Amino acid sequence: MLDQNTLEQVRGIFAALAHKYTFRIASDAGDTHLAEVKEFFGDVASTSDKIDVETVEAPGVELRTELLRDGIETRIIFMGIPNGHEFTSMLLAVLNADGKGKNLPDDSLARRIAAIKGPVRLDSYVSLTCTNCPDIVQALNIVALYNPDITNAMIDGGYYPDRVKELNIQAVPTVYANGEMLHVGRSTLGELVGMLEEKFGMAETDPGEAPVREYDVIVLGGGPAGAAAAIYSARKGRRTAVIAKRIGGQVKETVGIENLISVPQTTGAKLADDLLNHIGYYPVELFEDREIEQVNLIEDVKEINVKGGEQFRAPQVIIATGAGWRHLNVPGEKDYTGRGVAFCPHCDGPFYAGKPVAVIGGGNSGIEAALDLSAICSHVTVIEFLDSLKADGVLQDKLRAAPNIDVYTSTETVSIDGDGKKVTGITVRNRQSGEERTISLDGVFVQIGLSANSAPFRDQLDTTRIGEIVVDASCRTAVKGVYAAGDVSNVPYKQIVIAMGEGAKAALSAFDDVIRGICK
Repeated sequence: MLDQNTLEQVRGIFAALAHKYTFRIASDAGDTHLAEVKEFFGDVASTSDKIDVETVEAPGVELRTELLRDGIETRIIFMGIPNGHEFTSMLLAVLNADGKGKNLPDDSLARRIAAIKGPVRLDSYVSLTCTNCPDIVQALNIVALYNPDITNAMIDGGYYPDRVKELNIQAVPTVYANGEMLHVGRSTLGELVGMLEEKFGMAETDPGEAPVREYDVIVLGGGPAGAAAAIYSARKGRRTAVIAKRIGGQVKETVGIENLISVPQTTGAKLADDLLNHIGYYPVELFEDREIEQVNLIEDVKEINVKGGEQFRAPQVIIATGAGWRHLNVPGEKDYTGRGVAFCPHCDGPFYAGKPVAVIGGGNSGIEAALDLSAICSHVTVIEFLDSLKADGVLQDKLRAAPNIDVYTSTETVSIDGDGKKVTGITVRNRQSGEERTISLDGVFVQIGLSANSAPFRDQLDTTRIGEIVVDASCRTAVKGVYAAGDVSNVPYKQIVIAMGEGAKAALSAFDDVIRGICK
């Protein structure tokens, strides 16, 4: 099933395994997928004498593959074939179990994971075309490794359509915990740990005194702006820390990137890896999977408090927290998220093959989504609030050429309608005539842009009407020692290359303020 080139690469990845691993396949002998699952894991096992495969057949057993280390369950389960985007999840499951993975939690986060009360059974529903799903699977596999009372099963919806239908899953990734929906969509390890803490509670532990970490400059955010700020700060010899939910930020959700100068073509995931690699060339202390709880930016020494009790201090802070998906905030949107309301056409489009859908938003992202969906959906309706589409002309030309796309401009989304289980339609209003109409459909993809991730700072910094942090031409805010860069700021043109430049500018401005005696 796996080609020779892939097998050679895997052979190199697994060359230094210290433990013995077993893929234990359990199944009913009559399962139609059993043969190809055995073939896939057999190919993987052929790459290392530290890996083998065993099959346990029993009547009525649902097909599943458990990962064992030295004969002991790791509590990591694959239901389906972890190929496509999930191939990396399978590789990392083995490497992380061996202590050689690149995304293992630090002591602070590991302590929180171990304290989550169990037992907890996690079911992570994915599609192999989903670019956000691997982050969820990999994060929850780590949770299972670090807490003996938690299991995580990656479930390929294409292999288990009855499960998907019964739960009415229409978006991935979707995570269930002990049979109840926990989360839909992208997330980070830190965010998922927080959800599990809130739902199941934490065992009494003695974590010791919460650490206080001190630096010259702290960068908040790990996207292009944050990475550039960290690199430039470190190059100036400054003790630098990066606090981020994840390296790459919003970039990781971008499928194709063709406008990063000197790089004709790349992907968001590849660029995120490149950012992490570049940061690693410098003595930057990286704290991923952190959620900011409280900040004090007014004093000369700034304080950043994150969930879990850690505190970070520095005389200078560069805010590069980026932006997140903007929501419609209409009735039905929240209720049907994951059940007909989606934000990633690449991830969730296959759920709507042969079905009618709507795309809300007429900018580049919206029209690109409409064109992608038109290839697999029966019909696409584009809803744009303004009087005209704002997408590039070349995209609008392609839109007009598509036979199964309708466009409504000057149209406001009133509500997303459903039957209590899934979306059945959308109600819209013509902004000129006031006429309302309901369009019957199965899915709604919201593509109305991004909103600045500035909530923790708005009571201490000046922000625009839409929440962007106000900066001057040098990325300085109105508060001494505080700078902002990238999509979280009011700098126009939200582009990767611009965010990188603004991050560098913020770091240079911070250094300039030090040498001029403005900041310590």
